[in-house]
Amino acid sequence: MTASLEKRDDIEVIRGRFSESVDCDVIHLHTIGMRAWRKLLQRGPKKVVSVHVVPDSFVGSVIGARYWRFAASIYMRLFYDRADLLLAVSEETKKDLLAMNVTKPIVVEYNSIDTQKYRTVKPDAREQIRKNLGIDSDAFVVMGAGQVQPRKRIDSFIACATALPDVLFVWVGGMPFGKLAADSMHMDKLIKSAPSNMLFPGIVDLRSMPEYYAAADMFFLPSDQETFGLVVLEASAAGLPVMVRRLDDYADSFGNDVLQCVEADFPSNIKRLRDDPSFYQQRRDRSKLLASRFDSTAAAERYVKLYAGLLNE
Repeated sequence: MTASLEKRDDIEVIRGRFSESVDCDVIHLHTIGMRAWRKLLQRGPKKVVSVHVVPDSFVGSVIGARYWRFAASIYMRLFYDRADLLLAVSEETKKDLLAMNVTKPIVVEYNSIDTQKYRTVKPDAREQIRKNLGIDSDAFVVMGAGQVQPRKRIDSFIACATALPDVLFVWVGGMPFGKLAADSMHMDKLIKSAPSNMLFPGIVDLRSMPEYYAAADMFFLPSDQETFGLVVLEASAAGLPVMVRRLDDYADSFGNDVLQCVEADFPSNIKRLRDDPSFYQQRRDRSKLLASRFDSTAAAERYVKLYAGLLNE
C-alpha cells in the first residue's frame, strides 16, 4: 500500500520514524506496539489506525493468551480510542471493535496488496523453480502459509496430507515467537509426525514467496480465526485457486471468490481441483477477480479520500 501511495503526485509519504516527531498532516499506524504511542500522542496530525489485531488474534497464537485476553482488550480499547479514524480490515473486525466499546469512527477498509509482485514469475520458469525447491515436475502441490500456531490449524493441513498421499503439501512459515508460541511443543510434534508427502521449509524471505506460489497448484488456508488473511490475496494474485475454512470473516470480504468449505470436505475439494480441469479453471478465474478487487492502486485512491475527509472536518 505504501508503495502505491508513493507513486501518486497528490500526497507525500514519510515512512517509519517512530523515534521522532514528523511534520505532517496525517499519521497512519498499522501497529499497536508501545513504540506507536509516541505517534499516537503527537500533537497536530490526524491519527488513522488500521486495525489488524483484535483480542482473539492472540488466542491460539501466543502462550497463555486466554488468561490475559481481558488485559489485551483494555489496552487495545485505550489505543484505538486515541485515533481519529479506525480502518477495520473486515466487517467482523468492526464488530469486534464495537464489542470492545471503542467509540471512535470505524470504516471497513480491506487489506490490499501490490498484485503485480506476485505475477512477476514467468510461466516457463515454474519447472526450474520446482527443481530448485526439490519438487517433482509432475506433482500436484497444495501450498499453505503462515505462522505455525494452533489457530492456523496445521493439524487440518497435515490430516489432508495423510488422507491424500499422492498429493504434495507444502507449508511455508514457522514459529517466530519460539517457546512463547501457543502450544509450541505440540506444534513441534505435529511437524515431526507429518507424513512424507508434507514439506515444512520454515520461515522464508518475503521476496521468495512469489516463487513458492509459482511452484504450487492451489492454496489452502485452514485457519479457524483470521481478521483478513493477506496470504489469500497473494495466492490469488499468483493465479492459484484458493480454498479456506468457512468463516464469518470471509463472507463479506472474499465471498465466493474463494472456495469456502467445512473440514470434512477439504480432501474431496483438493481431489476435485486436481482431477477436474474445468473446475480448476473456474476457481482460478475467481481468484483473478479477487486479486483485482484488492489491488493496492485502487485502495490508495480510497485512502487519499479518507485522509482528505479527516482534514476537512
